[in-house]
Amino acid sequence: MPEIVYDVAIIGSGPAGYTAAIRAGQYGLKTALIEKDNVLGGTCLHVGCIPTKALLFNAEIWDHLKDAKEFGIEGVDSRTLNWAAIQERKSKIVAKHTKGLDFLMKKNKVAVIRGYGRLAGPAKDGVFTIEVTSGDGKNSQLRAKNIILSTGSEARMIPGLQPDSEILTNIEILDIGRIPKSLVIVGAGAVGVEFASIFRSFEAKVTILEMLPRLVPVEDEDVSKELARVYRKRGIEYFTGAKVEKVEKAKMGITVTFNVDGKQQKIEAEKILIAVGRKPRTENVGLEKTRVQVERGFIKTNEWMQTAEPGIYAIGDIVMGTPQLAHVGAMEGIVAVAKIAGKEAKPVDPNKIPNATYCHPEIGSVGLTEAKAKAEGHMVKVGKFPFTANSRASIVGQHDGFIKIVSDAEYGEILGVHIIGPQATELIAEAVAAMELEATVEDLMWTIHAHPTLAEAMLDASNSVYGLAINA
Repeated sequence: MPEIVYDVAIIGSGPAGYTAAIRAGQYGLKTALIEKDNVLGGTCLHVGCIPTKALLFNAEIWDHLKDAKEFGIEGVDSRTLNWAAIQERKSKIVAKHTKGLDFLMKKNKVAVIRGYGRLAGPAKDGVFTIEVTSGDGKNSQLRAKNIILSTGSEARMIPGLQPDSEILTNIEILDIGRIPKSLVIVGAGAVGVEFASIFRSFEAKVTILEMLPRLVPVEDEDVSKELARVYRKRGIEYFTGAKVEKVEKAKMGITVTFNVDGKQQKIEAEKILIAVGRKPRTENVGLEKTRVQVERGFIKTNEWMQTAEPGIYAIGDIVMGTPQLAHVGAMEGIVAVAKIAGKEAKPVDPNKIPNATYCHPEIGSVGLTEAKAKAEGHMVKVGKFPFTANSRASIVGQHDGFIKIVSDAEYGEILGVHIIGPQATELIAEAVAAMELEATVEDLMWTIHAHPTLAEAMLDASNSVYGLAINA
């Protein structure tokens, strides 16, 4: 039989890789998806987005039960938490969507190759060779006209530490046998504040240590202030401007020595979660045999996800300069495949990428913060509407937070939208769509929103830019 030459081979099956594979199949390209693990889906599906959000939903239900009497529900004071059942539900959700990916690969005629893929070098006569090492150590080769690198990322670790039963990353914390009585979290980005929210809901004593001056430091400063206020109310302790100096094993579990404003402090807890960011997996994939340019482990690409080596593309967490978000990687995969297939495409616009953090209260944002808009020279006009004045927020019993719109004062262009509050991760979609369509604040003001909805807060927020909010 003649050797198969694929139109495109994708290394890595996380959201970026599997999305690229499905789209390539839809375009009729002969496609191979190479995955080192025995399941498709990558970090996001197995030890990231999906299991974490499953736990957050459980935590939200548990919090609602604490307020059951307010909703007229009696007899739940003796409730107990079945951690094993919670973990089982989480695993079932993951298993269901893993099977879904297997089905989608078959549906779109994508060849799934199990093994670790490495580049053998640049293309010869327009064809690349990928060396594939299977789990049992057997080596084989695969040939393709185009390659998409989608090898993902892994948790960064504080130097000198190794994950174990007390020192955890996002992987270990999802598999703990019981809820810890106390937990220290290093890092107040999305991962840190989400796990803080989960385990505080389940009655753990939670302390966050963040090196930067505020929680969720990539968000608008007003959002950080509101989250800090709510977390203080929830009993989550936090220290900003905190530098971790030492983590030691102790009788209770671990002792953390840290420094804030030159003052050394110590805290003991059962476990510590290290949530200080993620590093790209670009070592040992053969990049040194190509012209692909790498900086601090990240791969440089152009707007079409092309690297400096013709025919090699990079997408997802390994790309230099784009946020490490599943939905960004997925869209980058679509862009890369469209370019390979010669289809019409649109590059990812960094200013129209939504951030979504599923802590309680949720955070959703897109575009420029107020500080960044001013730093870029915009004359800004800001509108802000609190959920305390939204009737649906009263109905669902969640009044914390607000919607903030940052706009250009002269033309009403929407520069950024920042939401903290109920369903913020869903509500942000309207703002992303509005910015994608180049809508102005006035366009939003004349858009009828159903009543009573949380989305109405977007209407009031747009009106508040001009001091015309109806409900505040």
